[in-house]
Amino acid sequence: MRDIVLIGLNHKTASVDVRECIAFTTEETERALKALGAHPAIGESVLFSTCNRIELLMAADEGLSAISAAKQFLATFKDVPLSQFESSLYQYVGEDAVRHTFQVAASLDSMVVGEPQILGQMKEAYRKATLEKTSGVILNKLLHRTFFVAKKVRTETGIGDHAVSISYAAIELGKKIFGDLAGKRVMLIGAGEMAELAVEHLIRNRVGAITVANRTFARGVELAERFSGQAIKFEEIVDFIKDVDIVISSTGATGYVLRREQIKDAMRNRRNRSLFFIDIAVPRDIDPAINRINNAYVYDIDDLKGIVDDNIEDRQREAVKAQRIIDEAVIGFRKWYDTLAVVPTIVSLRGKVEALARQELEKTLATLDHLPDADKQAVKRMTDALVNKILHEPTRFLKKNGCYGDKSVSLDLTRKLFNLD
Repeated sequence: MRDIVLIGLNHKTASVDVRECIAFTTEETERALKALGAHPAIGESVLFSTCNRIELLMAADEGLSAISAAKQFLATFKDVPLSQFESSLYQYVGEDAVRHTFQVAASLDSMVVGEPQILGQMKEAYRKATLEKTSGVILNKLLHRTFFVAKKVRTETGIGDHAVSISYAAIELGKKIFGDLAGKRVMLIGAGEMAELAVEHLIRNRVGAITVANRTFARGVELAERFSGQAIKFEEIVDFIKDVDIVISSTGATGYVLRREQIKDAMRNRRNRSLFFIDIAVPRDIDPAINRINNAYVYDIDDLKGIVDDNIEDRQREAVKAQRIIDEAVIGFRKWYDTLAVVPTIVSLRGKVEALARQELEKTLATLDHLPDADKQAVKRMTDALVNKILHEPTRFLKKNGCYGDKSVSLDLTRKLFNLD
């Protein structure tokens, strides 16, 4: 049987400098898979490459030889000395490789436990491998099972629940305040990465009008257009505040962008409607003294970090449940994998054919009561002889070394043809 092996490095074992040297572009991945498919020491292969990990999953006749070949392949293909990244590599064989693959897909091995992006990235990597025909019977089965396990973890645990990023936590806080963000009007002060992430979460929560204020007006217009919002100039912030429900601020300013006096004047035009400020900037954009104004509420990044820290603990607790699901899945995959061994397949095949022959023989003999016992025994001997002759060539074929190629393909096909599972 082929060994399942995996080598790789990730954010835990390698610095970003090392990961950048080994990372594969889309075009490089296609070329790499072609080369791996032709490598004599590597039978099947799937290559994962993201900003946080580069992994090569393989099925090979000799696992250790495949690992050695894969290390040298990475060094040669990326033109980086093996000594520069070998100490950052991890390697898994057999059940450990299977378990690691399940854990990665379920985001238990991610920088942020529970993040959903890795599953989509793995599916894309598998799609490329199937296009290049480098994934065969074993890795096909493993990755189909991997995607099933990841979905089960996502639906049966709370590993993806709760905010674990500051921008997402800001939106979750808004939901707690209002109960529902649908239709709520939002002002974003600043148009950087944090603001972009916040807007994406806001859109998913079906907020109402989005107003973007940025010191560089062109950048504010660019962000507003992407989300069908309105861009205003920094000088207009106070004028527009009377019309919004939530203000999220994330600029790089060194002092307060909004002060108590400005908001006190603006609140007179709001007719006691509550206004919530969520300040995710460091240093802070929103004067904390605004909290002393009636119906004005300010939350800063420390408040949000407390939410994030609590939620990370929640996810870690859910990760324990996820690990149980994965452990059960590893056992299930092992059972399938063991059936690909020659002897169990031959035993199952013979058992199936003999059971069918016995069943038909009993039916026939039940209608031939007039036959003497000697004749009935002769019919039984003939049936046994037929079973042996029918199974002789398939058994001989399966026992042959390699079955004219990849043994796992022949064994898997045999089990499917005769419905042995």
